[in-house]
Amino acid sequence: MTDPILQIAGLNAYYKDFQALYSLEMHLMQGEVLAIIGANGAGKTTLMRAISGLMANGADQVRYRGQPIGALRADQVAMLGIAVVPEGRQLFPSLSVEENLLIGGRMGRKGPWSLNSVFDLFPILKECRAVPSTSLSGGQQQMVAIGRALMSNPDLILFDEISLGLAPVIIKSIYDALPVIVSEGMSAMIVEQDISKALSVSDRAYCLQEGRVSLESTSADVSRAAISQAYFGIA
Repeated sequence: MTDPILQIAGLNAYYKDFQALYSLEMHLMQGEVLAIIGANGAGKTTLMRAISGLMANGADQVRYRGQPIGALRADQVAMLGIAVVPEGRQLFPSLSVEENLLIGGRMGRKGPWSLNSVFDLFPILKECRAVPSTSLSGGQQQMVAIGRALMSNPDLILFDEISLGLAPVIIKSIYDALPVIVSEGMSAMIVEQDISKALSVSDRAYCLQEGRVSLESTSADVSRAAISQAYFGIA
């Protein structure tokens, strides 16, 4: 069996005296799309922060391609090929759409993603390339955030609350783009409140409840009863 591209082993995470994650165990295979679901406060964003280097942890608690990365800084993690589409998008308001995208390309990693390929994926961004990024609609800003992450040509992309606050038509267009994004063998982890959307595009799913894994399943086989149990501890 091929080794996972990402291995989480006994991951604990803290905000000062508050423990947010408890001995998490999970893995992600090369080319796999993994959904992370759970109620607000379950620890989903904390997990993203721990993987991406925004929270320091024990080195061996997060391993990428067999390398311990749990104690690395965010820039070091990014250089290894992990990109994040953060909750709230976090674009640079003083920069144009194109300038925000070009920042993602500063990693210098080789791969299929460039300005032209991002514009092919989201044509509206080409039309708005010179516009200040934060003057766009929420959905267009999310496209910029995704494009910026892709410009680093990652092997693993983390989506944190990909559809939060967006109109249904925009959510559909973003989810329609996901098969293209992962078509070259990229792995993806999607944190999502919309359970149906998350399960429809993923291979496997983990549910978090109060900082612990309460469910692991293939996305096609998980039942609503199992999800209810995992979310709330009730059938």
